Amino acid sequence: MSEYNQNDTQNESYNSTPPKNWLVESILVTIFCCLPFGIAGIVYAAKVESKFDAGDIDGAQNAANEAKKWTIISFVLGIISAVLGFLFGIIIPLISSAL
Repeated sequence: MSEYNQNDTQNESYNSTPPKNWLVESILVTIFCCLPFGIAGIVYAAKVESKFDAGDIDGAQNAANEAKKWTIISFVLGIISAVLGFLFGIIIPLISSAL
């Protein structure tokens, strides 16, 4: 019986903290990188706490995973856009003018 109580205590401590919600990261990539996908990250990040507070641990984890996915997609697209903007805005005109 003590083993059962110990497992309950471990499960309660495991479930006492919500998963990382990625809200700050989503806001930053929305401002600096890619607006549409960053907003998707913010929407999912906002769902993490509410789902966790409602007792939906799996839903909170799924929302956290989706927030992470959209935050990373937004960041990568922002970096690609910056590199392409630098390439087409500065490097190619410099090469063209040298020819």
